[in-house]
Amino acid sequence: MSSATRSRENTRARLLEAATQVFAEVGLEGATVEAVCERAGFTRGAFYSNFESKDELFLTLAASVGEARLSAVRERVSDLVSAEALEGCDPVELVQQIMDSGADDRLGVMMMSEIRIRALRDPAFGAAYLAQEREMTGSIAEMIQEIIDSGQITLRITAAEAASLLMVVWEGMTVRGAMEGEDSTRLRRVGSESLGRMVELMRV
Repeated sequence: MSSATRSRENTRARLLEAATQVFAEVGLEGATVEAVCERAGFTRGAFYSNFESKDELFLTLAASVGEARLSAVRERVSDLVSAEALEGCDPVELVQQIMDSGADDRLGVMMMSEIRIRALRDPAFGAAYLAQEREMTGSIAEMIQEIIDSGQITLRITAAEAASLLMVVWEGMTVRGAMEGEDSTRLRRVGSESLGRMVELMRV
């Protein structure tokens, strides 16, 4: 990797980190390009050489948050499949084991909720968000299919259908938990308990 590429990646990473901090303080609408640049210590020129707009910045941030969560979960699923630890496992316990490796927190739930509101108001932004969400759902479906292929669990529906349903339940329960003031640990627990019950209903 060239020094120019490393520098560009470092700049993007610092802008994303700054965006997270500013968002935590003032929300999506209040997180202006100027505020993000000031927090990161860059000029507007540096910002626009990396992102076309604030919308692109927050879609990128949402993708990075989602990928960090998926990477941790994917590694945990692979470990459980390799150890054949899924066979005969209680669904709630199974999902708990998997989701405890995630990185969900109140800030992430708030950010994703505001991004969805922005997607509802702006069709172009909404289309970009849905494309990103479909990619994430596809990754979840692949993990579910890996579990099915291991022969340690069988579902009544396809992996793709299961992924879509589980995402909806997870999002709804974590948002509700955040509204009720749950901390990060409890947010994961609330979501995973609901997912476990869903998996139990899906199993043959």
